[in-house]
Amino acid sequence: MMVKGIQLQLCGFVTQRWNLKPITSLSFSSLSPISYPNPNPNPSLKLLPTPRTTRFAPFRASSSLQSSGNVRSIKFCQWCGGSTKHDIPDGEEKLRAICTLCGRIAYQNPKMVVGCLIEHDNKVLLCKRNIQPSHGLWTLPAGYLEIGESALEGAVRETMEEANADVEIISPFAQLDIPLIGQTYMIFLAKLKKPHFSPGPESSECQLFSLDDIPFNSLSFSSMVVTLSLYVEDIKAGKPKFHYGTIKKRPGTSPSDIRAYTLDHHMHT
Repeated sequence: MMVKGIQLQLCGFVTQRWNLKPITSLSFSSLSPISYPNPNPNPSLKLLPTPRTTRFAPFRASSSLQSSGNVRSIKFCQWCGGSTKHDIPDGEEKLRAICTLCGRIAYQNPKMVVGCLIEHDNKVLLCKRNIQPSHGLWTLPAGYLEIGESALEGAVRETMEEANADVEIISPFAQLDIPLIGQTYMIFLAKLKKPHFSPGPESSECQLFSLDDIPFNSLSFSSMVVTLSLYVEDIKAGKPKFHYGTIKKRPGTSPSDIRAYTLDHHMHT
């Protein structure tokens, strides 16, 4: 597996799908930032700011990967109903909600979102959201992983629920962490088992888009912009890849504000 500590806006250089090959040395000399797909005809408005420099650093797990929930909003214990106090438990470093009766600690953890990037006739399938947040904007079929299912099973289920599409998973495509909102996205490449799809209850439309027609200015979330941008670059390069990175969102910005985040691309394999 190639592990490269790289802080870029968007990039990706990888081996064949599913083939994770060990290497004995790494070279950064050939790496350079890849331009972000920008369908906006206004050149003064870019999807992502162009980095002035490219910085390299050893990859390490970030301690900032934690829930963005407000611990002070937890007033009562979920187990016994007792009132909580907000303190830092012995041996820990973070503020927690601690029950004053049973002593249990309410830990807040990130949510996992799973979904599919469906390839069909050199196009990708997108759904227009019929619910909030981001009502009326386009997204990949995706949603929260349920207890008792694998990430792959959840991605297939969400695709059926939102697009009435029965899919076959090809490979994992991207894992994107968003610490600010406490979410991790796991997106799989998939193909239609049958060329049939239609809007589910949470979608108002489902449509296949060619790469040049992907509505980047009308996508629902930063994760969707990043995922589809990486996919476009992969297809243009002619090589399937797996991407792992952290999306750094600016506090107080809209989920669909594509100028409000950057991507630290930690690893591509």
